[in-house]
Amino acid sequence: MKLSPRDAAAFFRKPDPNVAALLIYGEDTMRVAMRRQEVVAAIIGPEGEAEMRLTRIPGPDLRKDPAMLLDAVKAQGFFPGPRVALIEEATDALSKTVEGALAEWRPGDAQIVATAGQLTARSSLRKLFEKAPSAAAAALYNDPMGRAEIEQELARAGLREVGRDAMGALEHLARDLTPGDFRQTLEKIALYKLDDPAPLDAGEVALNAPASVEAEIDDVFHVLAEGRMGEIAPVMQRLEAQGVAPVTLLIMGARHFRMLYAIASAPGGPAQGIGALRPPLFGPRRDRMLRQAQGWTTDRLEEALQLIMDTDLALRSAGQRAPALALVERAFVRLAYMARR
Repeated sequence: MKLSPRDAAAFFRKPDPNVAALLIYGEDTMRVAMRRQEVVAAIIGPEGEAEMRLTRIPGPDLRKDPAMLLDAVKAQGFFPGPRVALIEEATDALSKTVEGALAEWRPGDAQIVATAGQLTARSSLRKLFEKAPSAAAAALYNDPMGRAEIEQELARAGLREVGRDAMGALEHLARDLTPGDFRQTLEKIALYKLDDPAPLDAGEVALNAPASVEAEIDDVFHVLAEGRMGEIAPVMQRLEAQGVAPVTLLIMGARHFRMLYAIASAPGGPAQGIGALRPPLFGPRRDRMLRQAQGWTTDRLEEALQLIMDTDLALRSAGQRAPALALVERAFVRLAYMARR
């Protein structure tokens, strides 16, 4: 069974006891670890690990001794309650082992939770969990946290009184930080607000936010392609604080707009174009790129690529004296303006 992002979030909060095994995979190891921690806690409870109802099985060890998994699934502990057999760093080499354990699984046995890095559509492990009727697979994408996830993290940190402006500031912060860094920031804010009954405000969020927010370079190109001119300056300031070279921005910008051009210029339309991309796009990023391509014509995309190329040539010119980042920012403003035409 393949879980959509919405279904996966609900499953993590309240796992189905009739599902024998769950695979959580994604490129961001911290994001995978957080979701694994959440689902394991939901199954065995806060005292489950202390009561030895959690069996951790490293992937390399399981490859050497495949019987470890079935032993953990069938073993009966001293304490009553649900049990979990956790496979860490799972790979395709474990597909047959997990398949055998699924065939032997019965209600009352330990539920299997496996974590893995990025898995392609051809992955045998991913196919096993997606096709098995008693298993589920959840892919985690490197997308900004949604409002529901932010509210969940606020509750976890014990922050209940949050003003409207503070929530807006937290949403902006969540777009710029990884989930792990965002959780640490909330813990810092919770300590700052200890014994303070006043609602959290935006100034307190800014005070406790990291000094230099690590902005993903891709964010600026989404801003440009969607015509959000008001967000260009803040993103550029964060990129400048990170020391990102202007030429690097132009190279990556050209790649982003070439991808949009490939999608928009497909004979069968953008929906066909995005399906033909290699490597393919998945999840919300795929939907976002498709929306962007649908908002641009091929003529305007050609103009955008020409503008990026001209700016790159100007930067590399021997007679160029203007600040390089200022030239890039001016080009980016023109790109965002094109998106709004």
